[in-house]
Amino acid sequence: MNTMSLLQKIDEQLFYFDLLEQGLPGRSSAYLMKGQKNVLIETGSAPCLPRIVAALDEAGLSPDELDYCIVTHVHLDHAGGAGLLATLCPRTIFVAQERAARHLIDPTRLIAGAKAVYGDAFETYFGQVLPIPERQVIVKKDGESLDLGDRTLVFYDTPGHAKHHFSIHDPDREAIFSGDALGIRYVRAFTGWDFEFILPSTSPTDFDPEGVAYTVQKLESLGAKTVYHTHFGPSPATQALTDTLTGATAFAGLVDIFYNEDLTWEELALALQGFIGSYFRARGYDKPLNIEDIGIDIELDAKGLLYYAQQKNSHTAS
Repeated sequence: MNTMSLLQKIDEQLFYFDLLEQGLPGRSSAYLMKGQKNVLIETGSAPCLPRIVAALDEAGLSPDELDYCIVTHVHLDHAGGAGLLATLCPRTIFVAQERAARHLIDPTRLIAGAKAVYGDAFETYFGQVLPIPERQVIVKKDGESLDLGDRTLVFYDTPGHAKHHFSIHDPDREAIFSGDALGIRYVRAFTGWDFEFILPSTSPTDFDPEGVAYTVQKLESLGAKTVYHTHFGPSPATQALTDTLTGATAFAGLVDIFYNEDLTWEELALALQGFIGSYFRARGYDKPLNIEDIGIDIELDAKGLLYYAQQKNSHTAS
């Protein structure tokens, strides 16, 4: 009998757990908040549903007792399983940013966009993406809040990674649930390396370094002490804010240097690998590193940076 706990305790009412996204430990986490209202933050993709069910069970909750599910944005590694969860939890209300909510209700365009990026790997990575009934979806605009009875969550639009992204401020905890807005925290369980670090996520198609700078300034003004990343777990807010802005600025500068009309994402990925290696060495990590341990992110970041540069240069030309 396996007695290993799935839930990692943050405080008496807040827990996080590994969704085992794409079967990989340390890849994606979800957060479960118990109280007068019970809240799940992020669902991961559809194959993550058994992990959510197990986490609810360990917390002593049935699917009928999940009041809200909040998704920071509708990229499928954050919200792809929301529709499947909605079938299991028909009384759960799903909370999303205004641009994101429409894709939860009708994910047709979302699926098409993801298939364009992931190709034949789409089904393996994300499984079945189902629509959520409109009655189960509510929108939270910038600055709006959600009353949970014993605490209040406040939502802020946070572009830079995605235009349909919001982050969630928990004033009582002095914490921000950041989705991908404040980078990816690469943990040992995922990379196998002996240190952990934060890099921005520049995946297609909304990366915008000016948006990242706006988001960092906006979230910094909240005075939070902790950031809860979807990828992966908690980090000090000062580190998340600084490393995300520094990394996004450097990534954008890199593609500006290399960009030409014939540049391929494969060429940019090689440049990005070299840059990341130099980035670590400059910070004292002098052991040989296999950047491929970061997984598909180098490919996605390169594709997103190339798209950003193409759009930027087409606007300049016009």
